[in-house]
Amino acid sequence: MGRSKRPLLAHLPPSTVPFQASSWVHSDPRRRPGHRRPFPPADPSPLCKALTEDLMRRNAEHNDCAIFSLEELSLHQQEIERLEHIDRWCRDLKILYLQNNLIGKIENVGKLKKLEYLNLALNNVEKIENLEGCEELRKLDLTVNFIGELSSIKTLRGNIHLRELFLMGNPCADFEGYRPFVVAALPQLKCLDGKEIERSERIQALQNLPVVEQQIREQERAYCLKRAKEKQEAQRKLREEHENKEKENHAGFEGHRDPGIGATPPCSAESKDLLQAPEEREGEYNERKPEDSEDDLEFWNKPSLFTPESRLETLRHMEKQRKDREKLSEKKKKVKPPRTLITEDGRALNVNEPKLDFSLKDDEKRHQIVLDLAVYRYMDTSLIDVDVQPTYVRVTVKGKPFQLVLPAEVRPDSSSARRSQTTGHLVICMPKAGEVLTGGQRTYKSVESTMDSSREQPDKRSKPTEKLEVDPSKHSFPDVANIVQGAKHTPRRVRPAPRVMPSEEDPDFQDNPEVPPLI
Repeated sequence: MGRSKRPLLAHLPPSTVPFQASSWVHSDPRRRPGHRRPFPPADPSPLCKALTEDLMRRNAEHNDCAIFSLEELSLHQQEIERLEHIDRWCRDLKILYLQNNLIGKIENVGKLKKLEYLNLALNNVEKIENLEGCEELRKLDLTVNFIGELSSIKTLRGNIHLRELFLMGNPCADFEGYRPFVVAALPQLKCLDGKEIERSERIQALQNLPVVEQQIREQERAYCLKRAKEKQEAQRKLREEHENKEKENHAGFEGHRDPGIGATPPCSAESKDLLQAPEEREGEYNERKPEDSEDDLEFWNKPSLFTPESRLETLRHMEKQRKDREKLSEKKKKVKPPRTLITEDGRALNVNEPKLDFSLKDDEKRHQIVLDLAVYRYMDTSLIDVDVQPTYVRVTVKGKPFQLVLPAEVRPDSSSARRSQTTGHLVICMPKAGEVLTGGQRTYKSVESTMDSSREQPDKRSKPTEKLEVDPSKHSFPDVANIVQGAKHTPRRVRPAPRVMPSEEDPDFQDNPEVPPLI
């Protein structure tokens, strides 16, 4: 009986895959009419994601990112091509979800002794193998794969706890006698493709097993020959498209190098593309978009076989589209000119690029100008740069300038900047020019007032001091304050309490000199 070969692309390690497309981008998205489906040139980098420790930890958040004690792991839709490291890193796994990837071979799971459920639906598996060591396996899902070698299910006879098996959507499910063969080959199975296996069905399948097995072998041979032709055709297309791509790249490279053709050197072409006007870029983008949409429709409307190679080709096409969109979006972006902070004539402008709220106050008491800038509360102070000039202040927040023209001239050397510990606001205190420090207190004096006072001082010293003499005997009016002589009236509120002095005649009185007198 001839066995079907494994896929040429899906089962090779990343280092031996002939053509990969993880970092390939089509050089010219405007393809010629009738151009075949684009295929990337050879690239040593893998097309799909590798099963790394970081990827597994990111999917193990429910277990505090610890993978050694994981019991359930979900790695679906990760574009994984090979199974590796799981049997060494996650020995206690019980449930493993690997559906909707590009896995071409079941491997490196034989040491998972506690594994109970393995989901490999929507992958590129062509053969059931390497599951004999999963002693506790109870459910295996291989829906919509490329399993054509149905006799490979006999390797599951050692999994005595296997109760459910799903093979719908595989080529083997279309074989005549598929269900009776599986029911007879796996006596421990209770449910196949979601349908319970009855006892009468199993007895009948065991009775017809020799005839059914012969039919299965013949259909397997026919399928193996068909798959071999499909692989050869896929390899031939790969080679042709790769050769065409190399010719196009070589012709374009020669055109760039030959100065006689009038081509522009690559460096100058790139610089010209960078300096291209945004309107021209937008026009070029609009021209490319219809052609790309036509090619995309042609790709998706073209009939193709459902094979592992077609799945890889679809993935390459989607990756190419994504990178083309990124490339066009980068070209479409308008290059912002540097912001003007100071005009040619030296005049400073008001700029608030970080879009922060602020308040500017003129403190007359301290003779200073206070700027309160509402910087983000949890921003690191190392991302803030303050520059105080006599006529303006500039604050750079994460590379974005905030500039404000001041209403009066300030002294930059005496200015201070500090952040609030509660709100995170940046407070800049800028003393005004002409400030004088005397006796530890700030006074604000102008130059003219200082000069006037210095001129008045010698005039005052030159004048004689005049004094007034008053004779108390020359009073012509009576002294009203001394008219009434008597006891002074004391207000009730202020009148002191009467003192109680003990009498010496009191028999209980004892005079102790050490005791101070009562007040």
